[in-house]
Amino acid sequence: MSAEPVSPAEQPAEPAPGVPHTNLEDAYALFVGTVQLSLGLVLLKAGGLVTGGVAGISLVLNYLTGLPVGLFYTALTLPLLAITLRAMSWLFIVKTVIVTLGLFAMTAIAAQTIDIDWISRPVAALAGGSVIGMGALALARHGAGTGGSGAVVLWLYRTRGWNAGRTQLLIDGCVLLFSLVALDVTRVLWSLLGVMATGGILYVWHRPGRYTGY
Repeated sequence: MSAEPVSPAEQPAEPAPGVPHTNLEDAYALFVGTVQLSLGLVLLKAGGLVTGGVAGISLVLNYLTGLPVGLFYTALTLPLLAITLRAMSWLFIVKTVIVTLGLFAMTAIAAQTIDIDWISRPVAALAGGSVIGMGALALARHGAGTGGSGAVVLWLYRTRGWNAGRTQLLIDGCVLLFSLVALDVTRVLWSLLGVMATGGILYVWHRPGRYTGY
C-alpha cells in the first residue's frame, strides 16, 4: 500500500537562509542589548545581588566603595579588550567598546531616573539574570560582547582551545566567591540563581540553527 501524500504543512520545515544584518539593525540591537544589560544590573543592585563576569565584579566594587557600577565596568573592560585585540576582529572590539560606553552612560542615567524601594531577592535574581541574558543574546547575535570577561573567554577559546562554556563558568564561580567580601552567603546563593537564569537564556536560544523563523 502506498503511503498517503504529506501535506505541505506536515513536511519538515527547511531552515531559512541567513540574511546579513544591516548597519541599522546592528545599531538598534546594540542599543536594545545595552538597555537590557543596564536594566538587569539595576534589578540586581536593587536586590543587593551580583552576577558573573566583569559586571559582577563591578557590582561588588560598587557595594564596597559606593562609586558607580558603570565606572568600574568600563575601567575593567577596556584593558581586557586590549588583551584580545590580536585574536578578535576590530569590528567586534569596536562594537563591544560602544556597548561598554553605552552601559556606563545608561547606568548613570538609571541612577537618576529609576528608584526601586524594594524588590525580593528571588525576583531580582530571576528577572535581573534573565534580562541580562536576553541583552547578551541580542549583542551576540549582532557581533558584540557584553564586556571584557566575555571577550577573554572567546580569546582563550581561539588561542588556547579552552572550552568557552567551562571557562565562563570558572570565571563566574570566581566572581561569586569574590563577592563574599561584600555579600553574605544568602545573597551569594541568590546571585547564583541569577547567574543560572542568564546562562539558561543563552543555553536555550544561543545555538546554531535558531532564529530561522520556525
